[in-house]
Parts: sequence; structure tokens; C-alpha cells
Amino acid sequence: MKRILFFLMAIASLVACVDDESFSTSTGLRLELPYDTIMLDTVFSRTASSTYTFWVHNRNNDGVRLQSVRLKRGNQTGFRVNVDGIYLDNANGSQTNDIEIRKNDSILVFVEITPYETYRPEPESITDLLVFTLESGVEQSICLQAWAWDAVKLYSPVIDRDSVIESDKPLIIYGDFTVKEGVSLAIVNTTLYFHDGAGLNVHGSLITDNCTMRGDRLDYMFSYLPYDRVPGQWRGVRFFSTSRDNVLNNTEIRNSCEGLVCDSSAVDSLNPRLFLIQSVVHNTQGNGVTLNHASAVLLSCQLTNAMGHCLSIDGGFVEINNCTLAQFYPFAGGSGAALSFGNQSAPLYSLFCQSSILTGYDDDVLMGNGSADKDFNYRFEHCLLRTPAVTDDSAHFNDIIWETPQDSIQGKGHFIKIDEDYLDYDFHLDDASPAVGLGCYR
Repeated sequence: MKRILFFLMAIASLVACVDDESFSTSTGLRLELPYDTIMLDTVFSRTASSTYTFWVHNRNNDGVRLQSVRLKRGNQTGFRVNVDGIYLDNANGSQTNDIEIRKNDSILVFVEITPYETYRPEPESITDLLVFTLESGVEQSICLQAWAWDAVKLYSPVIDRDSVIESDKPLIIYGDFTVKEGVSLAIVNTTLYFHDGAGLNVHGSLITDNCTMRGDRLDYMFSYLPYDRVPGQWRGVRFFSTSRDNVLNNTEIRNSCEGLVCDSSAVDSLNPRLFLIQSVVHNTQGNGVTLNHASAVLLSCQLTNAMGHCLSIDGGFVEINNCTLAQFYPFAGGSGAALSFGNQSAPLYSLFCQSSILTGYDDDVLMGNGSADKDFNYRFEHCLLRTPAVTDDSAHFNDIIWETPQDSIQGKGHFIKIDEDYLDYDFHLDDASPAVGLGCYR
């Protein structure tokens, strides 16, 4: 009896296996494709995109065979596809053949692109169809779309003579971008995209106008979060001790490790090393701007959202006029002050801040740390300061709006947009803010 039962169970198992492996050529069977169109990100020409993945399901009660999976335009677009672990072979018409999908099973598809040159200044749309041809002859397809953008790639460029850079194409920087001592570089009407680990080292002079410096990733960390809103994408800008006569006008530095650093050097109150004018330093993993024993003037600038301090000053001569220093760094791990100033390594000969806004999440975003053995001179005039009120020190504070967490409009309430969910910010002032007339967007 046991032998008969075992024999019947073996037959049933064999029938089940045969049933599981049955394949149909019925024209009524369809694959379940996740999308009609898959949108990849904007990609620089000759640069590989991130990989996009999706599943193709067979929800039918029979297995299906794919006669082929192919790119309709072959190898003309730069798309690359892997289906169920098999790359579409360019030598075979950018296709693969004879893939089986059992009933209620699925296969995984990987898509990426390295677009060719478009020879156009603006991004250009690139499309292709990924065509699934069933053994029955039924064809189903997904449209693949990306945007290709021609760019100039520079690998550890060195400026060793006076130069001007102006480009209608993006510049992608790999490695250190160096301006040598005694040399002047002007960058106008240009966007520089720095690769991971790259930075700008200035030993000579830098003059910028209508310039943006940011990371080179154009894709998204999450569907709602582009990498352009994530700090730490590149190293930042550093002015070495030999650097002089730097003027950054209408310039944006964003999403770096350290935004802008001035190394310590001999200071001259009459000849600032750095003019930062109508410029933005935003969303840094360290300090936004670091001034070490430097002579600098900041005029109508936005310094915002730093894991360190938005502005850190250690000694020197610094003038801050009509600036917005707002500390709303969104990521975990805490953040520094809107402004930290002191004389730990060098005398603070003069810090003068006027007509500016210093605010943030914390109750106190203004941090002064001075020692008595060196000069420690500072003055705030006609400013909004989020710090405990100092009412008996007219030598250092004059005509101050002292902001507190109890104010009806305070912190992020001053500004048009502080969107912590999508990390989207607009630091123009709301009309109801008591700081109207102050800061960089008056």
C-alpha cells in the first residue's frame, strides 16, 4: 500500500512539474509591463547614466517564450539593456533571443545609457523602443527616454597663465582644478560641474561673474530628491595663503563638502583678499564660508544651510553688508551656527555686520568666542539676530531686532519657501516679515 501511495505521489508531482513548465503560443497572452515610458535622467554626453531597473511579469496561467527582446533603433542611441542577466548584443542587432518566463513568474530588466554627442548647446531628447516579441508573434514595447547634454570634460586642469573661461556648454571637472600662484583666472557666464572629490584650488586670483559651481550628478537620490539638493557632492573652493584679489560676483556654490575656504595669510584692511558680492553658498556638508585670518567683504550674499557654520570667522578684517545667514540644515547630525566668530588663532581686528539677517532653527544662531589676549572687535548694526537679547552693550549692538522663538513670525516664517520634505528653499522674504529691508533680498 505504501508503495502504491508513493507511486501516485510521484506521478502527481511529475504532472505538476509538466504543468508548471507548459508554454503557450496563444495570441491572447500578454506580459505585464510596468510603464508605457521609462524616463531616465538628463545625462552628459559620453557619460554613463545611473542604472534603472524594472520587472516584467507573466501573470498568465501558462508560461510564455520571448522570441526576442530588442532595441528598435539598435545601437544608434546609446541605450544599454540587460534582460534576465543577458545583455542585448549589439553584434546581433541589439537583441537577445529565446527567454522563457514561466506562469506567474517575472524577469528583471536593467537599462542605462551613455549618450553620444548631440552637437547642440541645449539638452536633446533621446528615445528608443524596447520591444518584447512573444513566440506567438505579439509585440509589446516600452519607450525609453533620456536627455543628452553635450559638455566639456576637464581632467585636473591647471591654469598657469592669465585666462578667461566663458562657455555655453557645461564644464565637468574631474580631480583638482588649480589656479597657480601669480595667475588670474576669470570665469564668466559658465556652469562648472564638479565630479565627486573634485575641487577648485586657487593660489593666484579668481574672478567670477554669473557663475555656478555644483556637483555633476544630474540624477535623483530618490524620486523626489535630486542629487543637486544633497550636500557633499564635491570638495568646494579653497583660497590658499598666496591667493589675492579674488572677486566672486553673482556666483553660486552649492552642495559641496566645504563651500569656500580662505586660508590664513597676512591681512590688509584696505585691500581685501576676497569680495563676495550677490552670491550664494548653500547646502554644505561642512562650513559654508570659512575665513581664517582673512580680509573679506561680503555684500548682498546668501549663506544658508550648512552642517557646520554658514559663516565661520577666525580673526582678520571682515565686513558683512545686507546678507542673509540662515541655518536650516535639514539632515541628521546637527548643524552649526549661522555665524561663528572668534580670535582663537589670530586677532579679530574688526567684524562689522550691518543690515543683515541671522536666523535659523536653533534659539541661538550667533556664536562669539573671544579670548582676552588678542584683539576681539565686532559690531552689529541694524540687523535681525536670533540670539538672546543683549540690551546693555551699545558698543557691539545697535538698532537690533532680537528674534525669539515666541515671535509670531520667526525662523523659517521669514521666507517664501522652506520645504523640509523636498529640500526646496527660497530665501526671498515674505512680505509679512519684520526683516523686510534687511538681508540680501530686500
